[in-house]
Amino acid sequence: MPDLSIYFSALEPTDTHYTDDQIGSKIISNNGVFPELSSEGIALIFVPEFRGESNPTSGISLHESFREAFCKLNFQQTWKFNLYDLGNILPGQELNDTYFAVAQVVATLIKKRIIPVIIGGSQDLTLAMYSGYEKLEQTINTCSIDYKLDLGNIEKPADADGYMSHLLMKRPCYLFNHANIGLQIPYAGSVELELFEKLFFDVCRLGEFNADFRKAEPHLRNADLLSIDFNSIKASETGLKNALPNGFYAEQICQIAKYAGISDKLSSLGIFNHHSNSTTQLADHLLAEIIWYFIDGYAERKADFPVGSKKDYTQFIVTMENMQDDIVFYRSNKSDRWWLEVPYPPQEGIKYERHHMIPCDHADYEKAMNNELPDLWWKTYQKLI
Repeated sequence: MPDLSIYFSALEPTDTHYTDDQIGSKIISNNGVFPELSSEGIALIFVPEFRGESNPTSGISLHESFREAFCKLNFQQTWKFNLYDLGNILPGQELNDTYFAVAQVVATLIKKRIIPVIIGGSQDLTLAMYSGYEKLEQTINTCSIDYKLDLGNIEKPADADGYMSHLLMKRPCYLFNHANIGLQIPYAGSVELELFEKLFFDVCRLGEFNADFRKAEPHLRNADLLSIDFNSIKASETGLKNALPNGFYAEQICQIAKYAGISDKLSSLGIFNHHSNSTTQLADHLLAEIIWYFIDGYAERKADFPVGSKKDYTQFIVTMENMQDDIVFYRSNKSDRWWLEVPYPPQEGIKYERHHMIPCDHADYEKAMNNELPDLWWKTYQKLI
């Protein structure tokens, strides 16, 4: 295992006293001695790297107030795992140096069954997180909470507004599916939307989410990597000058974080565009709460992803007109969550085995019962063939 301590700077000493029921008294922090990563859990990592922005933040600012806000929150008795704060990954001499450090850290932590929570920094750091899975040679699904699609121009260097096109062009490709939650159509070009359609990617628009927040849950349950753009939250909720008038409410983004934490599949989280030089106390507290709800969701994981034996699931078989194969659903007896089974070509072997069981909801089952083929089934099938 590589020595991760070489990528981090220690946290500044603090005189703050925390009570026994606060996170600050429980978290294992890099206070000069790098923590021993001895058991599974969740690790906080701050990366103040903004060179991927269109107008990069000048200098390095280690704004620690979000950490103070987080450490003052209550530690729950149901949290039977370690919380780590590994400190700060300082930007390298070149942007790619920072990418390399983040990728190395992500890959190592995932192998140790520790979920990295990357706090940035511009959203192009999602590329670095993805590179961590490349090192593991793991085919994954990604999900972004974002008001735009971030495809950008492949002819230009990767940046926060165009990291997705560079991710798609990586070879070998370890991306199976991508989903966007929170898209605002005024910020989406027709060419970008057409490409998403051609790639059979998923989009849950902000209006769809507001009409029924449950539409986002299957996408979150299907993701290995979740990337949150802090600017997708309404300006009134954060007080940040770069935020937009429309977006998620504070309680909605915390709800998303809780769903993500509950997902058995999700193994890394990035929260980006938390601007350390222009943050507000309100934004810091909201960031702390987002992380708290993610951790609380992680504590409630059911370990009910349907692999291997299906004895703890109820199977539903739907026969549809003009379909050669039946549509097979599974409902967990533990959590009442639903999955949809999609047949996959046997010559692909184990490469796509994790991806032929697709999270869905009861509404997809009802569609099938009405002889409507669920979009999730069709899109997944197209990718598998």
